[in-house]
Amino acid sequence: MKRQTNQRLINHYPAWKYVVLAVTVIVMMLSAIPTWYGENAAVQISSKPSEQPDIIAIQKALTAQDIVVKRIDQSDSNTIVVLQNEAQQAKAKSVLANLDGADISESQIALSLSPAAPQWLTKMGFEPIKLGLDLRGGVQFLLDVDVNQVYTAQGAQLQDSLRQHFREQGVRSVRFTDAHAGEVSVRLPNSEANSIARSFLRNEYPQWQATNGSGNGLVITLKQDEKATLRNLTVQQNLQIMRSRIEELGITEALVQRQGEHRIRIELPGVQDPAAAKNVIGATASLAFYPVKELGTGSTMILPDEDGREVRVARKPILGGDHIVDARASFGEMGTPEVNITLDSAGGRVMSDFSRQNIGKPMATAFSEYSRDEQGNSVQDSKIISVATIQSQLGNRFRITGAGSLQDAQELALLLRAGSLTAPVTIVEERTIGPTLGAENIQNGFAALALGLGMTLVFMALWYRRLGWVANIALVTNMVMLFGLLAMIPGAVLTLPGIAGLVLTVGMAVDTNVLIFERIRDKLKEGRSLAQAIDRGFSSAFSTIFDANFTTMITAVVLYAIGNGPIQGFAMTLGLGLLTSMFTGIFASRAIINLVWGRDARREVRI
Repeated sequence: MKRQTNQRLINHYPAWKYVVLAVTVIVMMLSAIPTWYGENAAVQISSKPSEQPDIIAIQKALTAQDIVVKRIDQSDSNTIVVLQNEAQQAKAKSVLANLDGADISESQIALSLSPAAPQWLTKMGFEPIKLGLDLRGGVQFLLDVDVNQVYTAQGAQLQDSLRQHFREQGVRSVRFTDAHAGEVSVRLPNSEANSIARSFLRNEYPQWQATNGSGNGLVITLKQDEKATLRNLTVQQNLQIMRSRIEELGITEALVQRQGEHRIRIELPGVQDPAAAKNVIGATASLAFYPVKELGTGSTMILPDEDGREVRVARKPILGGDHIVDARASFGEMGTPEVNITLDSAGGRVMSDFSRQNIGKPMATAFSEYSRDEQGNSVQDSKIISVATIQSQLGNRFRITGAGSLQDAQELALLLRAGSLTAPVTIVEERTIGPTLGAENIQNGFAALALGLGMTLVFMALWYRRLGWVANIALVTNMVMLFGLLAMIPGAVLTLPGIAGLVLTVGMAVDTNVLIFERIRDKLKEGRSLAQAIDRGFSSAFSTIFDANFTTMITAVVLYAIGNGPIQGFAMTLGLGLLTSMFTGIFASRAIINLVWGRDARREVRI
C-alpha cells in the first residue's frame, strides 16, 4: 500500500502572475517615457471646425516676427502651435490674436505645453509628469476671502425683512444699527415689539439667535454653525469663479485650491506676465442693477456716478452679477463702447418682470470694487456707471454703456463673464519664481536623486552580491513605476519636495529587500537549503514589511489631507513610493529569485 504525502510546492508562481508583472511594468514604463522627453512651449487656439485658422498663414505671421515654430498640429477643434523658445509664448499669443484674415479672439488663445515625446506614445494617452511651480517657474498668489462681507449682507437682508414685518404689525419707533460681521442691533419701543421680533426670528430666521440688549432692544447674531456653512459655501464658490477667471486668461496647468478656512492659493506655472494675471485674479469687481428712487420712497442709499454726482437708488438690487452668463465688449450705434450682457434663465425672468412693470422709469447700473484700508479691513467702492430709462420690456439680453474706453469695457466684460465674486478677495502674498530658478531646482533635485540611487545600487551589489543585483533590478523598476504612476494619475504634480520624496523612496524600497535578504541569511544559518531559506525568508519578512509601510502610509495620507502645496507634493510621492516599493520589493524580486534560485537545494550558501 502506497503512502501518499502532500508536499507544498515552494518558490513557485503561476504563469498569470508573471503576465501581470510583465504587463504592469511595461505599461508603467510607457507612461514614464514621455517625461524623459519633456515638453515644448505651445500656443493653443480653440475654434469651431468650420472656423479653423490657416496653418500657412500662422506660420508666415510667426516667422515674420522671428518666432521659431517647431510644428503646428490641427484637430477638429484645436490648433496647437509648438514653439522652439518658451520665452516667445506671450509674443506668439499677441501675434495670433491679431492675425489678418482670421477671426480669433484672445479668449480663444491659451498658453500651453505640448509633449515632446513621439506621437505614437501621446496617441496612446501617455503624457509627461506635470511639474509644480517651484520646478517650472511662474507666479503664486495667496488670496484672503473677506467672509465678513457675506455676514454683513445677511444682516442687511434681515434688517429689511424686520422693517417690513414691523411695518405690517404697526410697530413704530424702531431703530437699527448697521449690520456688521453677522450681528444686528435693534432698539424697540416696548416689550410687545420685542416679543413680535423674537417670534418672527424663530419662524422665519432660525439661523439667527436673539439676546436681550439695553432696554427692550435685541442683539441678533448669526449662529456659529450657520457662519461656518456660509464661509464654506462662499470660499467654494469663489474657488469656482477663480478657476473660470484663469480659464478666461488662457492659462492652463493652473492650480487653484483652498488653504485654511478662508484663503485661496493659486499657482500659475509658466506664466510670463504675472501683472496681467494679478489684475484679473486680484480684481473683485461686481455688477448690480438698481431702481432709481426719490427721497422718501422706501429704503434707499446714495451712490456717486462717473462725474461725482449723487444717484439715489434702492438698497436692494434688482439683480446681481451672479446671474450674468456672458458679457462681451463692442462699439454701439453711436460709436461708444458698450458691454452686451446675457443673463441666465432665472435672471432673465427677474429682469423681464421688473422692466415690464417699470417702463418709463430709470434703472442704474452700479459697478463695485473692493480693496483693503490701512487697518486691513475690506472697503467697498461702488459707483454708478450708467443710468438709463427703461423703454421696453427687457429679456435675458441687453446692453449697458458708460464703462469708459473700449479697453475698460473689455476688462469689465472679462470679469463679468468669469463671474462676480460672492465675497471680496485681496492678494495677501505674491511670489514669483523665474524659469531659470525652476530649471536649477530640477537639475539639483534630480542630481540628488541620481547620487542617492547610484550609491544605493553600488552598496547592494557589493554587500548582497547576486541577490543584490536582484534588488537593484527591483529598485530601478520601482523608480520607473513611480514615474509612470505620477504621469498617469490625474492631478498629480511633481514639486521640489516631491523629488525629496523620490529620494526617500529609494531608501524605503531597498529597505524592503534588506529585510528579506537578512531573513534568508538567518534561515541559511539554521541549516536550511537555499530554496527553503528563500521561502521562509519572504514569508517571515512580509508582516514586518507590511506593518512598517502601512504606518508610513498613514503618515503620508494625513500629510496629504491636511497639508497644502509642497507638503502635498511630498506626501504624494511618499505614498505612491510605498505602493511601488511593496510591489517591486516583494512581488517582482520574488519572481526573479524564484526563477533563478527557487529550486536550489544547496546549503551553507553565502549571499
